[in-house]
Amino acid sequence: MSQTRIGLVVPSSNTTVETEMPAILGRHESAEFTFHASRMRMAKVSPAQLAAMNAQRERCIIELGDARPDVILYACLVAIMASGIGEHRRVESLVAEQLATGGSSAVVRSSAGALVEAINALGVKRIALVTPYMRPLAEQVVGYLEAEGFEVVDWRALEVEDNYEVGRIPGERVLDAARSLDLSKANALIISACVQMPSLDLVDAAEQEFGIPVLSAATAGAYSILRSAGLPVDIPGAGSLLRADSTRPESNSPTTIEGAI
Repeated sequence: MSQTRIGLVVPSSNTTVETEMPAILGRHESAEFTFHASRMRMAKVSPAQLAAMNAQRERCIIELGDARPDVILYACLVAIMASGIGEHRRVESLVAEQLATGGSSAVVRSSAGALVEAINALGVKRIALVTPYMRPLAEQVVGYLEAEGFEVVDWRALEVEDNYEVGRIPGERVLDAARSLDLSKANALIISACVQMPSLDLVDAAEQEFGIPVLSAATAGAYSILRSAGLPVDIPGAGSLLRADSTRPESNSPTTIEGAI
């Protein structure tokens, strides 16, 4: 069984990504993973603290490079999306260049880029989403996704600024926010547009309830890691995005879950 070494760049107050990512990828039948994290100081999800956190990126990449990872995931979606349209491409390229200078050939992904990749993989264009952010930051996330060519038909911001508390948001509160959305025109639901807001246990149940594909920043990150590592995408219990590649739609036509009401 092959082993893939995953590097994670995470905010210092994040308590979720190092739990959900191993839980998802640990279900893979033909690969094993090890996880190695470096942390950037950030306590409140505010523009000032996000900018200060991003400034710590190079140190984290140097630290992770010493562990010789196969794939690195920059695991803070809003830090990228709040920095400007298309920022995930710039950051991923800069990090890859930094690693190459040190002799590393690690593939670089970000939570922001992974979410864009995952939505495209589902073959959908009209999405709805739930975020934990304060409204101004949530609006930037919506604008970022719309600039990538998606139509955000409805969204909710839970307005939790303390990042540690984001990791303690109850699943029922997230589901209630999703239930308040108008999903009549949505082809997919992003139930957590944040790797810190726990959602893994909600994805499958939400797909059955809403009848459309449901994904999260965490499942999108796992999808991108698998693709980057050249591994098959077939993980149970984490939504249709991570089911066998052969069962996913190939077009941008509306997608529904078979058998759902």
